[in-house]
Amino acid sequence: MQMEIRYAADPVRFARMNTAEMRENFLLDNLFEPGKLSLTYSSIDRLIVGSAVPLEEKIILGTPPELICEYFAQRREVGIVNIGASGIVTVDGRDYALQMKDVLYVGRGSREIVFASRNLAEPALFYITSFPAHAAYPTTLLPQKDAVILDYGSQEQANKRAIHCYFTEKGLKSCQLCLGITDLAPGSVWNTMPAHLHPTRSEVYLYFNITPDTVLFHFMGPPDETRSLTVRNNQAVLCPSWSIHSGVATKNYSFIWSMGGENKDTLNIRTVAPEELQ
Repeated sequence: MQMEIRYAADPVRFARMNTAEMRENFLLDNLFEPGKLSLTYSSIDRLIVGSAVPLEEKIILGTPPELICEYFAQRREVGIVNIGASGIVTVDGRDYALQMKDVLYVGRGSREIVFASRNLAEPALFYITSFPAHAAYPTTLLPQKDAVILDYGSQEQANKRAIHCYFTEKGLKSCQLCLGITDLAPGSVWNTMPAHLHPTRSEVYLYFNITPDTVLFHFMGPPDETRSLTVRNNQAVLCPSWSIHSGVATKNYSFIWSMGGENKDTLNIRTVAPEELQ
């Protein structure tokens, strides 16, 4: 199987990028192709981002040769989120049923990971994130109803949102993978503003629930050298540790955030005041 490789750009190179170069380096716009497995390896914290949309045939999470290992999760942990219709993920012979916004944590050492949809007319849409792991934790299904919910923002600031925390320092046990889903309320369009940086961690955003008539702008870059990417439904953005990550759209939406790096402290951030942004 083939896996796309992306090498990290630094802030100096970023400052000289045009729109096409930014999209080529940071935007993942090839996810969720029907009947296919898609994987992209980023040198940013050795993150792997991907998707699986099983139809008539089940999809096996194979082992890209670039990993130089016997099986995909031999030295990795994996987070799987279903953002489609009902589906099943089978890990080492055990079935896990995932509905919309349910999350499955797959621990290091899991040998076989298989994706299937219950209804081919309405397939499951499995989103995959993976980081290297130095410790093994049990494979665990976490339904959306069991996630820790944090309410942030206000209607006055157009950023009222519910943050569903799945793998965090206080949530489900994992090695370094943090993952959650943020849902913006109707009438709210801003996420992660004031902006911030994660000096010791990278992050990836998958934007979804974006209607065809909606456009979203994702802001990134050092605080004094920001740019924007135009993002559509079911597209992801790689967020290096030196970059802010914030977005605004013409209508409310949802996004999955996942992080990996030196620690799992989600409050270990450097807040960037609005007046610092350029």
